[in-house]
Amino acid sequence: MEERNTTAGIVRQDGKLLIAKRVEGGPVGGLWEFVGGKCRHCETPEEALVREFEEELGISVVVGKLLATHTFENNHVRYHLGAYEVKRVDSKPITLSVHTEIAWVSFSELDAYTFPPSDQAIISQLR
Repeated sequence: MEERNTTAGIVRQDGKLLIAKRVEGGPVGGLWEFVGGKCRHCETPEEALVREFEEELGISVVVGKLLATHTFENNHVRYHLGAYEVKRVDSKPITLSVHTEIAWVSFSELDAYTFPPSDQAIISQLR
């Protein structure tokens, strides 16, 4: 079975978490998620997160410690998801490319949003 590493960035600001809603289509279309994505060949999870935040939100970040992990299978691929603390290092406006909206929510508000199972597992560990 093929194995891939994937990432999720946990951005905290004023007691809130940054989440983003994916555009419609695909297996996670229309769902909320933590920004991140698949690691490219020979790319570390930290490098992938820096790239993903630039590509998906147009912002620069630094990646901190690993907060949670989850392994899952999808279409005969085993994914190893790592959720990392992420801090924004610029003040550029957020520009959405693969999301329709973002939200800053507290932990208690997360239940009001629909996440894919992999992100739900991360949320459970963060609590």
